[in-house]
Amino acid sequence: MTARVLVAGIGNIFLGDDGFGPEVVRRMPPARDGSVRIVDYGIRGMHLAYDLLEPWEALVLVDAVPNRGSPGTLEVVRAEPDRDHPAELDAHGMDPAAVFAGVRALGGEMPPTVVVGCQVLSIAEAIGLTDPVAAALDPAIEAVDRVLADLRAQRAEV
Repeated sequence: MTARVLVAGIGNIFLGDDGFGPEVVRRMPPARDGSVRIVDYGIRGMHLAYDLLEPWEALVLVDAVPNRGSPGTLEVVRAEPDRDHPAELDAHGMDPAAVFAGVRALGGEMPPTVVVGCQVLSIAEAIGLTDPVAAALDPAIEAVDRVLADLRAQRAEV
């Protein structure tokens, strides 16, 4: 069976809590039925953009998000591509807007996208997550599992 949903961990493991996405996907068990592909993209935005040229039904981005006063707090949101962001290739950009624009520049269309994000405490140069962000790893895996279950349920309704 071809994978239909891409789960992408993104972030820089050398910038403390920015390594949240890669750490979550590293800890996730492999998908059992082959319908989900789980990949640690780290800071390889161009690699992700090229992979998104495949026909995915959905994308789940796992990433660090800015601190809004509650480090370690998870946020699950639907991401909408910014059509005003220029459709251009950025070989060094890993923020989602740059990836979305890169996909459009390559002639692709973004699949429906959900972000599972964790508010950071620190993105200073360091290897390893701060305690509040590390405590959010297992809940983040559970959140990704819930998103995948919701996507399966939506597909079953069609």
